[in-house]
Amino acid sequence: MAKPNDTLESRLSRSREITISVTGRKSGRTISLPIWFVWDGGKLDLLPVQGSDTQWYKNVLHNPSIRIKAQNVEAEFTATPVTDAKQVQSVVEKFRGKYGNSDVKKYYSKFDVAILAQTR
Repeated sequence: MAKPNDTLESRLSRSREITISVTGRKSGRTISLPIWFVWDGGKLDLLPVQGSDTQWYKNVLHNPSIRIKAQNVEAEFTATPVTDAKQVQSVVEKFRGKYGNSDVKKYYSKFDVAILAQTR
């Protein structure tokens, strides 16, 4: 699939939520779910709600290919786990900047990992 074009970038810049599709590590089936994200200079920062205990995060460790859908525009991305505490904290701060500290605190329970997703 082609790299994201301006249409995807503009939709990401205006969206609060995207849908990601990952491959189930046990079932092999495609699993789609809505998540929050930060679009940062051509890459997506993703923060699993329950950190390393999050199921979609565990699936990405087995198959780093993910599909992102933002307002009906889709693109393929490769997910790279981020486990360095300083880098994870940087992603958490970006999420607080976009969504507000209270919502991040309300919905996210563990901050030990993040995902950096880049176009393929």
